[in-house]
Amino acid sequence: MSDRTWSISERLSGLRERAERSGHRVIDLGQGSPSDPTPTLITEELAAASDWPGYPPAHGLPTLRNSYCQWVLRRWGAVLPEEDVCTTVGSKEFIATLPWFLGLGSSDLVVVPELAYPTYAAGAHLAGCQTVTAPPEITVLDELRPKLLWLNTPGNPTGEVLTGSQLAEILAWARDKNVIVVSDECYVELTPPGQPAKSILSPEINGSDLTNVLAVHSLSKRSNMAGYRIGFAAGDSELVARLVRLRRDAGLIAAGPIQMAASKALADDQHVFRLQEEYAERRDVLRQGLTRAGFQIQHSEAGLFVWATEGQSDVDTSTRMADLGILVAPGSFYGAKGEQYVRLSLTTSLPDLAEVGARLLLAEK
Repeated sequence: MSDRTWSISERLSGLRERAERSGHRVIDLGQGSPSDPTPTLITEELAAASDWPGYPPAHGLPTLRNSYCQWVLRRWGAVLPEEDVCTTVGSKEFIATLPWFLGLGSSDLVVVPELAYPTYAAGAHLAGCQTVTAPPEITVLDELRPKLLWLNTPGNPTGEVLTGSQLAEILAWARDKNVIVVSDECYVELTPPGQPAKSILSPEINGSDLTNVLAVHSLSKRSNMAGYRIGFAAGDSELVARLVRLRRDAGLIAAGPIQMAASKALADDQHVFRLQEEYAERRDVLRQGLTRAGFQIQHSEAGLFVWATEGQSDVDTSTRMADLGILVAPGSFYGAKGEQYVRLSLTTSLPDLAEVGARLLLAEK
């Protein structure tokens, strides 16, 4: 797994060097890190809470867990006890350590999405588990009989959003087979305005029963707080209690001032709605430019990325784009099914996204 991570880093570095030699101003669409400023209401709260000489609770401050519960109630009508929420040091560390904290090992199978960033498999590898990639389809999953099933909706890299009926069907199957289902929903609020994505916490999906269910959320993208390293896991009360206990022993505790800033972020919807509008506009501009240049777009309805192909290998496409000063992530980084795709990030300005389309179209002539 470390070899694959290294190859990704090495390849992106090589593409960057090529783009810098292209003679064009480099437009970086290869990274998924937000570039817009963190809202002022969050930074002001961080500053106000900066005098924090003691340790914060590993479970998460009560005010933060209350803000989270109020947020899921507003978004999906989910009634969740504060005890069933665990604050995490970002979502990535939680994903990477979850199989180990759950006590999984060499006899356990973990299923990860066919197209996904490598941390799901890396976490299973660290715990010594067996891993396999599979689509979220019952007929396929039934043959595998995993112990842990990862979902990612909206997905990275594809931007695919699982429907409520898909999630409900998967949950019904998982309960019958005693499979733990963990839904990574860090992009769940980066949807077009007025088109909210479903969460596995939605009572219409889980029937108000969160047995063997965990949802993973993050403020990195929702509130431009990637540098704050703060996230959440919520759901099954027994699983959360186990995780809180073990994570406390391991010292995985989010900083107190950051927890206070996160509470303020969760309580405010307006900055999220503005961000949804901005990303929707960026998505439209990039999609139109790519389509005019002969690309086909798959999924890409939500999240931070556009998933596109021109019918060639991802190596050829990403290299050609680097020669135009455009950095993108080759699709094979995320799985074999991505070999003819590239992932393009929306974390740059509208003029830059329009410029991408213009350069590609000019190169076609």
